[in-house]
Amino acid sequence: MHLLVLGATRGIGRQTVDRALDEGHTVRAVARTPGDLPEREGLEAMTGDATNQDDLRPALVGVDAVIFAIGLGRATARFWQPTRLFSSATQALLPIMEETGPKRLLAVTGFGAGDSAQAMSLIERAGHRAILGRAYADKDRQEDMIKASGLDWTIVRPTILTDWPGTGHYQVLSDPATWRNGLIPRGDVAHYLVRAAAEGLNVRDAVVLTR
Repeated sequence: MHLLVLGATRGIGRQTVDRALDEGHTVRAVARTPGDLPEREGLEAMTGDATNQDDLRPALVGVDAVIFAIGLGRATARFWQPTRLFSSATQALLPIMEETGPKRLLAVTGFGAGDSAQAMSLIERAGHRAILGRAYADKDRQEDMIKASGLDWTIVRPTILTDWPGTGHYQVLSDPATWRNGLIPRGDVAHYLVRAAAEGLNVRDAVVLTR
């Protein structure tokens, strides 16, 4: 496949780029600082802003699927500040995809976004709201926009992320009755994203990923 990865320079996005290339796919990566990506065969790095439609239009040409893995980075203070990054990028992206394609979108949000918050205990929900509430309020907006679209979307909600090596052994929880918190390596989230794109898994579904 020819994949477009947004948020490709760090975290889940970076590992998704590596996983896709290792599996023989080609990748186009849009980033503000594409020089942060190493040169690799099959990788096309483009300078761009994921909230800018003029940057997104050329990036979407010829790709089979989009993997939205934009994050706030690891600066803790960012999680306590209001943000519209996720919804703004989604608002820019969806109309172009619906008009010209591709139709396949995989978007990483997180456990606690959307209706998955109902699967948290009261203690988990209180702590989550205190630390991540502002970022996740925007992820809620993002999820609503994606679900209202006509795309073949998959919303991917990883649980607590770790830097442990990925193993390829993890659970994909689609039934809300099975949703629970846990830990998952970023590499395993990348593994699922590439596999789901290639195999058409969980279309128009929101899943929780955990060990």
